[in-house]
Amino acid sequence: MIEATIEKLIAMKLSGMAEGLQEQISNHAYKDLSFEERLGILVDKEKLSRENRQLKILLSHAHLRHHNACFEDIDFRTRRGLSKDVILKLSQNEWIRSNQNIIIVGPTGSGKTYIACSLGNSAVRQGIQTVYIRLPRLAQEMKIARADGSFVKFLGRLQRIRLLIIDDWGINPFTDDERRNFLEIMEDRYNVRSTIIASQFPVDTWHDIIGEPTLADAICDRIVHNAHKIILKGGEDSMRKIYSNLT
Repeated sequence: MIEATIEKLIAMKLSGMAEGLQEQISNHAYKDLSFEERLGILVDKEKLSRENRQLKILLSHAHLRHHNACFEDIDFRTRRGLSKDVILKLSQNEWIRSNQNIIIVGPTGSGKTYIACSLGNSAVRQGIQTVYIRLPRLAQEMKIARADGSFVKFLGRLQRIRLLIIDDWGINPFTDDERRNFLEIMEDRYNVRSTIIASQFPVDTWHDIIGEPTLADAICDRIVHNAHKIILKGGEDSMRKIYSNLT
């Protein structure tokens, strides 16, 4: 009878309760609990199981470059102008709920990507849909979407992403199509979604990188004015070199 019940729970996609019931049968300590207490434990088990499954799905869809990055593992000892209080506050995700942005600027190897991914991981932990992508890859996907007629659907998918992390901003000069495409993305997200942009180039150089002054003004206006800024300094050694096993 118990085995039949477990099979029914699994068939109804209540695997957490099925696992909890098996545990209660094998552990004599549960026999001293009332029916209500044991039922409550089963419900809690199912709730935790569903939350864990949802977390795994969000993490797999996020494509974080550093999927294990988290606030607790950020190195604040290295002198690079990184404030622990600022990162701790941002990791509470209130800025996402307020539809604000984050700009992370610093030289190559200063840890921009890791910090961005740790903030993305913090968002995922709270059930916030997050996606990480490098700007060259995003530009390529926009070009393909334009060519095959799926650009509107592509914009719709991006607009629904609660937190979009764009890495390697400005690594290549913008083409005219890329400028216009990116403006469409940021227009859809302005004040309704949050974006993290990581770049090795200071914000005051972005107009030159984007190119066309009018479009540059429009893009920067939708990114910069409601953004928290993290400015990292470079040292003698990059964070990659510090934490590598190479001499």
